[in-house]
Amino acid sequence: MSPMPPAPNRPIYLDNQATTRCDPRVLAVMLPFFAEHYGNPHSVEHAMGRAAEAAVEAARAQVAALIGAAANEVVFTSGATESNNIAIKGAARHATAYPAPGAPPRRRIVTLATEHKCVLESVADLGREGFDPVFLPVRADGTLDPDILRAALAEPTLLVSIMAANNETGVIQDLPSLAAIAKEAGALVHSDLAQAAGKIPLDVAAWHLDLASISGHKLYGPKGVGALYVRRRPRVRLAPLFSGGGQERGLRSGTLPAPLIVGFGEACRLAEAELAEEATRVGALRARLLDRLQSLIPEITLNGSLAARLPGNLNLTFPAASAADIMAGAPDLCVSTGSACSSAVVEPSYVLRAMGVPDAAAARSLRIGIGRFTSAAEIDYAAAALAAAHDRAATPA
Repeated sequence: MSPMPPAPNRPIYLDNQATTRCDPRVLAVMLPFFAEHYGNPHSVEHAMGRAAEAAVEAARAQVAALIGAAANEVVFTSGATESNNIAIKGAARHATAYPAPGAPPRRRIVTLATEHKCVLESVADLGREGFDPVFLPVRADGTLDPDILRAALAEPTLLVSIMAANNETGVIQDLPSLAAIAKEAGALVHSDLAQAAGKIPLDVAAWHLDLASISGHKLYGPKGVGALYVRRRPRVRLAPLFSGGGQERGLRSGTLPAPLIVGFGEACRLAEAELAEEATRVGALRARLLDRLQSLIPEITLNGSLAARLPGNLNLTFPAASAADIMAGAPDLCVSTGSACSSAVVEPSYVLRAMGVPDAAAARSLRIGIGRFTSAAEIDYAAAALAAAHDRAATPA
């Protein structure tokens, strides 16, 4: 084995699918809204309220521009989990409360077995409300077979929810084609864009999405803020999850957190401006890491499609040591075994299981997320550290 590169001065963060560092440029625009421009954006009767409102609306336009929406189609939320819940449950419950006259009710809700837990649980919740939840399998590379979707849509379907990019494997679905199939069947189309936004080009209008969710902390913005895209033409109707003052077109009541929204908007602006350059740089770092790991551990395998994948993601199965042992042997690396929302449950990844990865192999799998602030030196150190930790864990005492 080649000698270890010099140890880093701090932990090396390679878990950018779980969350990202708040970009210093984002933090700079947020700070004045905590202590100086602290007006309530709904208090438009006075100057400070109007200034806060103007900042929120400017941020709304920045979020919309990133995903190809109009500003008045963006509803602010606390993050993608809330957005996904509003989209899925809100669409279903509105359809129940206001059925289309003369048309048979659509009760089927279709999603993928590899979706984020908040989507899977939202769809399962609707099953307990009398809807027909359908969880479609994926191929071994993590992508959905269009014919499987067509078969599911033979039954009149209310909503199809397909994430643009998976949070564990980084696999990108062919969302424009899949959305076209769903629209042809008369279903609403929702997508969880949390992992994809700011990483790959998105166009909710051109793809004919009806609903889409994004999250600030996945694209170098603050935690606690996100957005839901709600198509205006033709207009999508949703039932709100809770009651309040009617803010955000009545879909998401509550005082808007202006500092977080301003930061979210700036994060989206930066992501749009730097998307192509950043994807190229991050993709090169991913190729460098994969090449070095394959050289050091020839039996290592990649989970999911390499071609249809986020630039910064690797999901790897190590041949002879558990993921837990490798992480314990490389404590200065921040990597993970899968979804941050499921990490408290020590069991094989349900995403890898759905792709046909055996439980034993899933237990030897790590998710590595390379991001904006990752350096080439960190990649070199991480490759050597992971290989060394694997070899130590695989060697009998």
